[in-house]
Amino acid sequence: MSKYDLVLYDLDGTLWDSIPLIMECFKKAYDVVLGGTDRTDEDLMSYIGRPLGDTFSMCDDETKERLINAYLEYNCGRLKENAIPIFPGVYDFLSKIGDLGVKQGIVTSKRESSAMITIDLLELGGYFDTKVFREATERAKPYGDPLIFAAKTMGITDMSRVLYVGDAVPDILSARDAGADFALVGWTKMPREELESLGPDYIVEVPELLPCIIKGSEL
Repeated sequence: MSKYDLVLYDLDGTLWDSIPLIMECFKKAYDVVLGGTDRTDEDLMSYIGRPLGDTFSMCDDETKERLINAYLEYNCGRLKENAIPIFPGVYDFLSKIGDLGVKQGIVTSKRESSAMITIDLLELGGYFDTKVFREATERAKPYGDPLIFAAKTMGITDMSRVLYVGDAVPDILSARDAGADFALVGWTKMPREELESLGPDYIVEVPELLPCIIKGSEL
């Protein structure tokens, strides 16, 4: 008997190691459009996991759109170069959780067109029963709407039977808003102190321990 009926995953910083590339793309967009930026790495990192438009929301609408387009153009090219590695152990825990008969899916603030490039290159698509991208709901993370939408696609209405696995503040806030449980990955590159202060239900220090949560075993 599994503790959860559905396990949902964030992508960036959770299943694959994309944080360095995201930071590279943020800075490239600013270089192309504005000749650079004085925004700190800490500031830019705090926007990872949120919709791309939020990152540039302090600019006027025209500049924001130019920054988004510059980001996407550069990012798409780098993604096609297979620039994002998967974290060690991910294929293994996806297989084991699938073998338990638990449905799995992704919920990300990435647009489908860019997310699918890496999903296909890393051959991840076959592990997921549902995929929710930025376009699926009007409100994105940190609201719970994308998680609730994902659960509904699987016929699940009891969000206490859903576990969201992520690495950033918007992930845990989204899980809380949706009424789902949250597992923080120990390999997060975000500030641990802030994340832990929000009280994740689990902290999974190494990938091999994630199936233990699903089975209700002790970590």
